[in-house]
Order: sequence, then structure tokens, then C-alpha cells
Amino acid sequence: MREIVLDTETTGLDPLRGDRLVEIGCVEMLNRMPTGQTYHVYINPERDMPAEAFAVHGLSAEFLSTKPLFHEVVDAFLEFIGDAPLVIHNASFDIGFINAELDKIKRVAIPRERLVDTLLLARRKHPGVSNRLDDLCSRYSIDNSRRTKHGALLDAELLAEVYVDLVGARQSQLLLASEGENIRVNVAGDAPRRQRTVPLAPRVSDTEREAHRAFVATLGDKAIWNEFLPAPAAPPAG
Repeated sequence: MREIVLDTETTGLDPLRGDRLVEIGCVEMLNRMPTGQTYHVYINPERDMPAEAFAVHGLSAEFLSTKPLFHEVVDAFLEFIGDAPLVIHNASFDIGFINAELDKIKRVAIPRERLVDTLLLARRKHPGVSNRLDDLCSRYSIDNSRRTKHGALLDAELLAEVYVDLVGARQSQLLLASEGENIRVNVAGDAPRRQRTVPLAPRVSDTEREAHRAFVATLGDKAIWNEFLPAPAAPPAG
């Protein structure tokens, strides 16, 4: 299953009051595992940068003035996300800005049915406590030391790790890996197989065993079956 973990940065909190999108970061996942494929772009918002927003992400109006406009990157963005579910922390915020930008250029909005909101998942799993991205990184022992300021791609990468823990996929991966390692070791003969404390009773009768031995004898001395025949029992002492 392909999923896209997504994060954005903006000039403020409300696209209906003129705030704009300034950064998008996406991380591709297949079967809850990051593939290494990412999408990242800075966007010229065509407006000033409020001090409050600059303090959060450090993206100045001057820096963004040389970046492409949203309509210049929208096709590459939509191609990358395809029709995959979008994993977003506080999804209504990010999708509100993305859909506002899509509406400005008369493009179809992204339906909310595609969204997987990790904030809602975290609140169900950890009720009554703070579930910001930093809190979840700390809770799941994910290194977020690079996150001195918000950044869309870095936050998407961190959220991808958090998401794996939130849905319990990391334990499943570890279990599968452990089982796979056990199978590999046993097949290769690198470790002894588990032995029963009480051996099972033999299911082959003496008559069947002798009949098999007689058949193998007809195959000649070089028959491979000779390598697996037990040595004949020594005759009793007279």
C-alpha cells in the first residue's frame, strides 16, 4: 500500500484571511516503510511574512520571493502524491491551505476522504496528554534534534517515523524480521533446531524398514539412499 506523509509551512493560520502556503514536504511510504522518495518545494506566497510565522519556520519573504508560484509546481506535486492516502498531523490545517491554493487556480480540491490524521490517531491512543509532533517523537524515542525550527520535509520525515509507531507497524516489522532470521538460521544449519524433550515414537515398523533396505540394495552401491541408511544392528553376542 502506497501512502504519502505530508507537511506544509504557511504565512499564518487562516487561508480565508489571506495566509498562503510557502512550503510542502512529502515522504513516500510503501507498506508503512519509507521508500526514500520525497517531494519538497518552497513557494512564493506573493505577500509579506508575519513575524510570528517567521519565528516558527524561518522562511523570509525575501528568501521566498525567488521561489516558484504555486501554479508552477502544482502538476509536479499532484503527480507525486497520485491517488495515495495522505498522512498528515492535524490534517484539516494543511489540507485547508492546499485546497485554498488549488481553488485559486481553478483546480479540483483534494477530498478529505483521502486523509489519515495522525493527530486524531494519537489522541485516541494517548488521551489526555499533549500530542504535538515533538511530544510524539519524545514518546517514541525518535531523534528530533535537527528540528530547531519547523520545516515541511523534515517534519514529514519525522512524522513518517511517528506514524509507523502509532499504528503499531514497527512491532509487526520487527516480528516478521525476527521470524525471517530464525527461518534463515535454521535452514542454513547455523543454529540447532529445537528438540523435543520426549522423542516421538517411530512410525516405521521393522518390517517396513527391512523392505526399504532390500529395495535400496537393488539400486547398487552408488545409490544416494545408501548414505541415509542406518548401520545394521550388530548381532547379539553368542
